[in-house]
Amino acid sequence: MSKSKKKKKKKGIGKFGAVILGIFSALVLTVAIVGVYVMFNFINYVNGDLVVNLDEYKQNQNQTSFIYAKDKNGKNIEIARLHGDEDRVWVDLDNISPYMKKAFIALEDRRFKQHHGVDWIRVGGVIIKPQNLGQGGSTITQQLIKNITNNKEVTVVRKVREILMALNLEKHYSKDAIIEAYMNTLYLGNGCYGVKTASEGYFGKDVKTLNAAECAVLASITQFPTKYNPLLNPDKNKVRQEECLRKMKASGFLTEEEYQEAINYHLIFTNSDDYVPEESDEEIKKSAEEETKINSFYVDAVINAFIQQLMDENGYTKQQATNKLYYGGYKIYSAVDLEIQEILEDVYVNRTNFPSIKKKDGTLPQSSMTIMDYKGRVVAIVGKAGEKTQNRTLNRATSSYRQPGSTIKPIATYAPAFDLGLINWGSRVKDYAIFVNGKLWPHNVDKSLGSGANVSMQVAIQKSLNTVPTRIIKETLGFDNSFEYLRDHFHLSRLDEKYDKALSPLATGSLTYGTNTLEMAAAYATFGNGGKYYKPYFYYRVTDAQGKEVFNNEKAPPEQAISGGTAGAICELLQTVETSYYGTAKNVRKFQIMAKTGTTPSDCDRWFCAGTPYYVASVWLGYDIKEPLNQIVNPFGKIWFTVFDRIHKVLKEKEFKKSDDCVEMKYCLNSNGKLAGPHCYNTAMGWFDEKNLPETCNYCTYRPKTTASADSSASSNQESPSTTNPVSSLFNSILGQ
Repeated sequence: MSKSKKKKKKKGIGKFGAVILGIFSALVLTVAIVGVYVMFNFINYVNGDLVVNLDEYKQNQNQTSFIYAKDKNGKNIEIARLHGDEDRVWVDLDNISPYMKKAFIALEDRRFKQHHGVDWIRVGGVIIKPQNLGQGGSTITQQLIKNITNNKEVTVVRKVREILMALNLEKHYSKDAIIEAYMNTLYLGNGCYGVKTASEGYFGKDVKTLNAAECAVLASITQFPTKYNPLLNPDKNKVRQEECLRKMKASGFLTEEEYQEAINYHLIFTNSDDYVPEESDEEIKKSAEEETKINSFYVDAVINAFIQQLMDENGYTKQQATNKLYYGGYKIYSAVDLEIQEILEDVYVNRTNFPSIKKKDGTLPQSSMTIMDYKGRVVAIVGKAGEKTQNRTLNRATSSYRQPGSTIKPIATYAPAFDLGLINWGSRVKDYAIFVNGKLWPHNVDKSLGSGANVSMQVAIQKSLNTVPTRIIKETLGFDNSFEYLRDHFHLSRLDEKYDKALSPLATGSLTYGTNTLEMAAAYATFGNGGKYYKPYFYYRVTDAQGKEVFNNEKAPPEQAISGGTAGAICELLQTVETSYYGTAKNVRKFQIMAKTGTTPSDCDRWFCAGTPYYVASVWLGYDIKEPLNQIVNPFGKIWFTVFDRIHKVLKEKEFKKSDDCVEMKYCLNSNGKLAGPHCYNTAMGWFDEKNLPETCNYCTYRPKTTASADSSASSNQESPSTTNPVSSLFNSILGQ
């Protein structure tokens, strides 16, 4: 081969090599540029803005809500907890046993304090053995990211993203903040998320009180929550628990003495034969029992009221409000009086002093009762006679609307007419029916059309006459005023403007849709508190998961529904209603009692609205599917006296507090409700509104009381039940109209 050919061949090889070298160089440069770009973005991502906000997550994560009540010592105790499928309670690191984080670090991430979110030594192990990609290489920080994002796919991309997010998280949060979040978000079996609910579920203890052995048990659950569940598989959990304790000792978290004590510690779980709940800690969850616990009607009422308040004030749908309650981590401080609620439930569950009646098919009558103080606080409520067997079942006290019968008369007729100055204590109205559609209406309870006499307000209320309120509404008060007071002053919520602006609904309580015991108790409370209407509430206040106040019902101002003078006068009139046939009840009879009975024309509903200076209550009794009760003595009065007698056993005597505007004055019996003048000889004492006093009588001339006939005349003009037909009076009182 010639030299020239050799040179030519050499030259050709050089060109090919140059091409390869160029391509390789370009690839290297491209990779370098891409690598630098990616690395630059990675660095920016890690050092940039916060990617996972633990504070925001803590605020928004699904958390269990709690309902509290004050015990007899004024201490808030838990009475119910509400959660969906997941039971979560966030607890600060200071309130977690110090052994807990040591157990997790020793078992899950022993270099947690040294690395910056990623343990590169463990990552190297995964690279060497790619089959371990889904396990073994994650730090506590990475596991926290996984818990928060809920991204569990096993891919390289997910792993890289997780690493970057972990590095970023550690740039913004301390190790303590990260381990706290981790222990509050990890799943520990049995529907428990976080160490607090797990501690209560497995040990029945507050997580702050757990020792090293118990903390190791919970840390051991993490890897496989079912496999290492100590209630289901105690032997498997024990093996891993001992491994955790050995690692805790190796990491310097336990001394030899502590280690030996923990290894030999006798573990007692909530399903152990020797398990005894710690009664001293009111915050402990009784895990297994909690899931099947039947809450009281009061707790049900709290739940429904809170959902409704969220809808009314925040614009949520019912589903949104329900989700917020069950997943929002709220703390609801209920207004229940636990002792009164217990008395009420005992009477209703056992049907104490209930009538011994039933339908032909054996169905017993039902009943509901609401008890309030005079500032809107509902202290007790029950919505069923007999045992409660379901949560959030029908609560007849708040959800069953029935016609109120004669209990409507004080709030639809007498209070409005007094308040507007149309009638007063001394007024007299004819006890006789009026023509309605060509017929005389209404009949009184004794089936008569009335006596024809002009009777006082005291007689009208005591006898529960139907004729008198009918005449007052028709001739004086008017439909609009009566209806407006019911709707806007006493806040009956289901009035029908078309059909209820009529004599039968307003004068005798035949409302189209009716009312319930909650509304009636709130309405009658105005007579005992100076005329103020307080919206009834079941909880004082609510805070969110961060402790920020959401609602405060105690701060809600009352409305002046009627004047203080009117309220005091009606309260005094209601105290003259006869109740002696409801039993002795020696405790409550030491107190003033205002009361009004009610029966619907068909005798399907019986009511009793009554109060003492401490509490006011409304009771309803009837069948869910209407049928006449056929009872002579009103049964609801006995129920009220049974409950209130037990409540008032330990209460100090006191009287109704009247407004300064309610004054006792002398009025003239010869005039229609006028105050006594200087020459009035036939007088009596009554209660009046000082700011709306009637005229003074100037028609009477001086007539000295020198004969017995004058006194007799004065007495007869009082027209009290004792001077009218005694048989008719007794009949009316027994029926309780």
